[in-house]
Amino acid sequence: MRALLEESFRAAVAAADPLHILPPHLPAPPRGRTFVAAAGKAAASMALAVERHWPHDAPLEGLAITRYGHGLPTQRMRVIEAGHPVPDAAGEAGAREMLQRVRALGPDDLLLVLVSGGGSSLLSLPAEGVPMPGLKAMTRELLRCGADIREINTVRKHLSAIQGGRLAAACRAPVLALIVSDVTGDDPTHIASGPCAPDPSTIPDAQAVLRKYGIAAPGPFSETPKPGDALFARVENRVIATARRSLEAAAAVFDAKGIAPVILGDGITGEAREVAKDMATRARSARQPCPRSPAPPLAGNCAIAPTTRRRPRSTRSAHRTGATRILSDRRAA
Repeated sequence: MRALLEESFRAAVAAADPLHILPPHLPAPPRGRTFVAAAGKAAASMALAVERHWPHDAPLEGLAITRYGHGLPTQRMRVIEAGHPVPDAAGEAGAREMLQRVRALGPDDLLLVLVSGGGSSLLSLPAEGVPMPGLKAMTRELLRCGADIREINTVRKHLSAIQGGRLAAACRAPVLALIVSDVTGDDPTHIASGPCAPDPSTIPDAQAVLRKYGIAAPGPFSETPKPGDALFARVENRVIATARRSLEAAAAVFDAKGIAPVILGDGITGEAREVAKDMATRARSARQPCPRSPAPPLAGNCAIAPTTRRRPRSTRSAHRTGATRILSDRRAA
């Protein structure tokens, strides 16, 4: 069974591996030059996938901002490692350089944006009047209070010079954003704070989030480009990998062995301990009415967060695994 579980895990990962899934989505080179702007924990691997499959005689340059320890060697693009989940000076400098280079593109060029989870903190360029120390402190407080990712990103967009559609707005060239989703619903506006997507949220929405948690804004808010703005006529946001597709790939491994899996879905959200208890309960009930028979394999994707007020070094996986094991041990007792 262990070998089968490992095979299903590898299938799920392969369904979101940029080196495999990204190349079919690459466009033809433009008449001018192509600039790649990548941000997220998968930014370096996505940039490497572009390099390996881009025509050698076509101009290509770019900048990829990824988490510390996630860099990869590239030849035609530069990789910057920066802070996640709390932004830092390296991310700010990289985002500022990226925005400057994007502004230099013309109508005959192409902006190829590669977006993945973690891009919100890695692509962190505060708007005018918003100090980076204040933005970092606010982010820490939102994480500590248990704000969900959509709430955090709603605030970030309205304090940023590059998120919430502003990266695309700064560019005169056509824009193609290839996106690896890490959020429930797979809406580009919520992935990495939607640097190329129209933003339906407003300043009052951002203010309401901070008011809910009793946190002060580190600087003035500014409004983002909205759905229907003419600038998005030259922008395409294309989601190329989702949690659901990975779940289906994992389930297919069991199907091929004659085992019927149960997909719990990709919309599981909440506090880590509570989500783990719910998943353990589902696993236990799946064995009914034959408690001695093997439970069917369960597959699900979670957007969860640990409570950090008492044990700030704990992780989501540790909370989920621990709570599930407790319930499993109780069942066996």
